[in-house]
Amino acid sequence: MRLHDLKPDRGARKRRTRVGRGIAAGKGKTAGRGHKGQGARSGGGKGLYFEGGQLPLVRRLPFKRGFTNIFRIPYQEVNLRQLAERFQSGDEVTPATLAEKGLVRKAEEPVVVLGQGEIDFPLNVQAHRFSKKAREQLLAAGGNVEQLPILLRGARATVKKLRREQKARALEAAAARLTAQSDEASEHADSEETGDD
Repeated sequence: MRLHDLKPDRGARKRRTRVGRGIAAGKGKTAGRGHKGQGARSGGGKGLYFEGGQLPLVRRLPFKRGFTNIFRIPYQEVNLRQLAERFQSGDEVTPATLAEKGLVRKAEEPVVVLGQGEIDFPLNVQAHRFSKKAREQLLAAGGNVEQLPILLRGARATVKKLRREQKARALEAAAARLTAQSDEASEHADSEETGDD
């Protein structure tokens, strides 16, 4: 077999129907559009959603408006009242211990501590975010607060990675420009010294 012997299977490639080329072709005269009317005109016909002028179904249904923020971080909420009920004075409060006590579902998801309730004993709390009131009450009770970094995933991680790479490229370009300028200045100084000699 040679290259010129290769060809598609019989029936795999079908010629398109050429309309409006005489009645003998079977699609002449009206070219399959019928007689007159909106569908027979050039550019005629409406979209699939068009319902003759009445309010289309897609506009009759009460769909929610707005958009979904792909950068949203879903936090697991824990209040001071819950910490006061489940922990003792001086305990370490981490996402793992919160999950063990059933206050959050997943230890690996971000946790936010909110200020609902009161607490009057010290706790060492580690979370990804604290409300202003919660932070003040925990510190006033003699405890410590530590804000954990958020491990980004999905769109936020992608955008952060792209921005980090873009910043690195910009720094590399700036360093290359500075190096080139310094080399040029040194060459110029050398040439002036040679000329003076």
